[in-house]
Amino acid sequence: MKTLDEKLAMIEEVISDESFRHSKGLSNEVGYYIFDYEANKELKVRDYVENLREKNIRNQPGYELIIFDVYDIMIDLIEKEGLYEACIEMEENEGLDYLIGAVNDILRIDYDDNYFNEYIEEKTPDNSVVFITGVGKIFPFVRSHGILNKLHLVFDRVPVVLFYPGKYDGQSLILFSEFKDENYYRAFPLIR
Repeated sequence: MKTLDEKLAMIEEVISDESFRHSKGLSNEVGYYIFDYEANKELKVRDYVENLREKNIRNQPGYELIIFDVYDIMIDLIEKEGLYEACIEMEENEGLDYLIGAVNDILRIDYDDNYFNEYIEEKTPDNSVVFITGVGKIFPFVRSHGILNKLHLVFDRVPVVLFYPGKYDGQSLILFSEFKDENYYRAFPLIR
């Protein structure tokens, strides 16, 4: 079994491979991948991802590395809509479950054209690789399988890698190695 350092060291080589960026899955769709890691290594992974993005900008290897932090996207939308203070009051007065429902309505999370899908589609150039981060920070508002299931229906231009603070065995997602998510069969482990 590889250590986190060994797995991180392999990412750049994997995503730089031309066949990775143009590979097609069994149903002829662009690949979706998951890079799982222990949640207590989150800061190390964040640093690595940011350093890889900066290296990609400097070296321009023939593809663009695009990073979407879903938590930041959610917070930016709430602030843009002028609802940040209202969300705080809503949680205080109505409880977390009510706030989660309201935020999911704002994001239109149950729809194929939800805010994440539109945002990612609009801001992803051709010939790129998408990294999705922030799934630990956004819990319990949005579950990672929900993001992937909806995105997979509408976005297949470039490979997508979800950075997952938990375990993924090719079928089951277990956030923080504690919370079992619904099964997700469409993604492949980025590093085996």
